[in-house]
Amino acid sequence: MSGRAFPERRFMQMCWVVPDVHAAVKAWTDSAGVGPFFLFEQVTFEDARYRGQPAEPPDITAAMAQAGEVQIELVSQKDERPSVFRDVVPAGRTGFHHSALYCADYDASLGAYTDAGSQVAFSGLMMGARTCWIDTTATLGFMVELIEANPVADSIFEKFRAAAGSWDGTDPLRTLA
Repeated sequence: MSGRAFPERRFMQMCWVVPDVHAAVKAWTDSAGVGPFFLFEQVTFEDARYRGQPAEPPDITAAMAQAGEVQIELVSQKDERPSVFRDVVPAGRTGFHHSALYCADYDASLGAYTDAGSQVAFSGLMMGARTCWIDTTATLGFMVELIEANPVADSIFEKFRAAAGSWDGTDPLRTLA
């Protein structure tokens, strides 16, 4: 993998696994001034595959906010099934999990990682678009998420940016309307 140029190298998101999304949002808004966060109580995936096998996706809650050019994502897994999240951060702990790339050419990005020897830990469709987590823990110490660029995500990500740009510190946890 050394010296290879990947087609997409602009990480647009950092994610932490946390035991309690609400407490983590409060910590981020109070200490770092990041917000508002948007809460997703039930994150769903279609056609989920974990470590190459069809799988029931984990039961997770996520909150996301824009911090300058980078999204901050906080994820809490509510069940104990094996998952891409538990692969990196044990239950009850907080830890950095992944950085994400928003891919105009998803296939090229995926191919670059797998050709370099990394394996897909989880894949599925989220809101109709492909996403996966590449297991780069041996080389980077965290996973890399690939998100296929799509109009639904473009719209949602723009809402995060607009809300952060005009945020006055009130209403730190919201839902998408």
